[in-house]
Amino acid sequence: MKSLMILGSVVGFLIGAGFSLAGDCPWSIALWRASVAALAVALLARWWGRAWLQGLQGAREQRLHARSASPVNTKPTAKI
Repeated sequence: MKSLMILGSVVGFLIGAGFSLAGDCPWSIALWRASVAALAVALLARWWGRAWLQGLQGAREQRLHARSASPVNTKPTAKI
């Protein structure tokens, strides 16, 4: 989860700095906007990562439940 937040913060910082500098902002304002963007994208990445993991765990539990609930045919059927 930490690596996802770090990746999100780096991506957010680069996007914020890129858009700020493309808009001809001074360095101080570009740094401020990039920092806010890094925080916002890191929090969004953390939320998305948790939602993704919960979805994967739910799918795994459903698969295990389906396996245990389905009757297993232990008698072989021979058709002649």
